[in-house]
Amino acid sequence: MKLKNKLVLTGAATMAALFLGLNANAARMDMVDVSNNNGYMSTAEYTSMRNEFGVKTVTVKISEGGTYKDPYAASNIANVQAAGLYINGYHFARYATKAQAIAEADFAGQTAKAAGLPVGAVLATDVESQEANNQSKATNDANNQAFMKEIAKFGYRTDIYTSGSWANNKMTVKGKTGWIASYPYVVSGKNWYSTNHAWQWSSTAKFRISYGGFDVSQLNSNYYTADQKSTVKPTDKDAVNDNNQEANKNASKPSTTAKWVKETKTYTLKTAVKLRTGASTLANVITTLPAGTTVKTDQAIIQGGYRWVRQPRSNGYGYLATGPASNTLEYVETSASHAYYEVVSGDSWWSIAQQYNTDMNKLAKMNGKTIETEIYPGDKLLVK
Repeated sequence: MKLKNKLVLTGAATMAALFLGLNANAARMDMVDVSNNNGYMSTAEYTSMRNEFGVKTVTVKISEGGTYKDPYAASNIANVQAAGLYINGYHFARYATKAQAIAEADFAGQTAKAAGLPVGAVLATDVESQEANNQSKATNDANNQAFMKEIAKFGYRTDIYTSGSWANNKMTVKGKTGWIASYPYVVSGKNWYSTNHAWQWSSTAKFRISYGGFDVSQLNSNYYTADQKSTVKPTDKDAVNDNNQEANKNASKPSTTAKWVKETKTYTLKTAVKLRTGASTLANVITTLPAGTTVKTDQAIIQGGYRWVRQPRSNGYGYLATGPASNTLEYVETSASHAYYEVVSGDSWWSIAQQYNTDMNKLAKMNGKTIETEIYPGDKLLVK
């Protein structure tokens, strides 16, 4: 759910701002949304988001179209709740007709129930696909209304997520509704969408013990938190602690059981890393791999304040810590696996994505752009 240009860090950054990847006057981080793109997320990570950064609620991807179920939805829902945070979900819409919208709503509602999304949570429709782009405003409005009406039958509250350029252009998003994405280059105290439920203002926020960048939103109502309000800026550590005092008393203890997830990748180490017999800093060291070593992995896990990967070897497995609690990565993906495509006349994000069997939003994101960015003959795009 990332729709606009990335932020630029400006001014004197505090330590918290460095974690966020934003300037010190950033909007609040009331809500984080996650999907399979973020991989497995532990309860400890969500607890850190809550206690250290003022996060109040997490919205997890449930499904996409009429067949895709997010494989991490169930674990995300369970771990978010265990961390004492409010939980919501979203469905990435592919519908182009009212009948398809109803069918997708039934699929999303059933998938959400099976994954454990509690009744009363928000199950938003994420409308940003090429299918929606091809429709008139009136058709999108009818489709969105059909989806939300059907979702309500499962006991979920509803809302529309879309970009600022699409809201009230490609579809109607009334005041006091809606979750709007628009990423300014410099975030200040200004609230761009104060009349809507939420404003997603970044897709690159960093958290202390979590890997990668995250979508973050400021909430302008209590719709996504069911009356659990947030008035804390993430850079105000004392206020964050005060604001979470009651939540800390009632929250469940973080889970100590992490799960391995599949991660078949090839990396090139940029610093020397110790290869161990187990995913623990107490495990014996097999050898120290020098910078420049190519590492092929098959699984990953987050535990003990580190992100670990497993390397298949001729006589078993080796384990490497890819990042300490400060989230400083010790490897980068090898450039040898990258492939580029040169744009020709008549190309579009959609047509190129079709050639490479990928999603056009994902393709644009890989290139630091959005599907609203113009591309021209001669441009070279990363496609793999």
